Amino acid sequence: MLKVNNISFSYTKNKTVLNSFNFTLERGEHLCVMGESGCGKSTLLKAIYGLIDLQKGSIFWDENQILGPDKYLVPGMEFFKYVAQDFDLMPYISVSENIKKFLSRFYPEESEKRTQELLEVIEMKAFENTKVKNLSGGQKQRVAIARALAKEPELILLDEPFGQIDNFKKNSLRRKLFAFLKEKNIACIIATHDKNDALSFSDKLIVIKNNKIIADNSPLEIYQNPSEKYIAALFDDVNEITINNKKVLLYPHQIKIEKNLNHKATVLNSFFKGSFWLIEVNFEEQKLYISHSLNLTKGDEISFSFD
Repeated sequence: MLKVNNISFSYTKNKTVLNSFNFTLERGEHLCVMGESGCGKSTLLKAIYGLIDLQKGSIFWDENQILGPDKYLVPGMEFFKYVAQDFDLMPYISVSENIKKFLSRFYPEESEKRTQELLEVIEMKAFENTKVKNLSGGQKQRVAIARALAKEPELILLDEPFGQIDNFKKNSLRRKLFAFLKEKNIACIIATHDKNDALSFSDKLIVIKNNKIIADNSPLEIYQNPSEKYIAALFDDVNEITINNKKVLLYPHQIKIEKNLNHKATVLNSFFKGSFWLIEVNFEEQKLYISHSLNLTKGDEISFSFD
């Protein structure tokens, strides 16, 4: 189990980056950390890996305390792996050689089997003999993930792991990667802006705002019951509507355009989203966004209801 106990950290005296963080993670569980840029997501991963020295609190993996550079000449825990956004690959050797770099040379057959398994997970079999310097940014990102998994760490820390990967590759890669982690019982913490990482593949979700944890629950619970607009906006467009002097948070799909209802609005714009249209309307001097199956014309008068 990972235990993060009341940790705090600041790069300067006047700027606290992690402010009294508390949470736990079981073996094999997947945790997603979300929040706006600069909220402390990447710093949290560095703290857990042991790359920085905390000003307050402690981090344990089972009975092992995670300590920083003040205690270790080479920082970082050997039973963890951390995939940062700079990748740190060896550019002049091949993809497969990068993956094999930390595998035992005394068991070449086992090493080759593991490498081929990971090439399948990251969908890079066709590039196994290609030098890393000739890869795109997204391909390098996938190789970095595979290399981190080569020795099956107990916990892997992923910082925006799909940020440079094309959308048409991203979905299948996510499914294969998180299925592999579950199969091997590898715990995972992923820092991301992407709601699909949080909602589809995480067991737990933490939301950070102003360098504090403001939500810690299951993705389903946080999505369905956001305590404030900041949290809801991480997942979708969100409407904050004042009705009878009370503020209500609603996603666009929770508002239905129907005939002959009391709530009236005027269409301002329509945005094609593929499987639906996002309709922007004016409701009592408030802009609302509503998911709808049809395109509507600017100036149309509509009525609607809430789920």
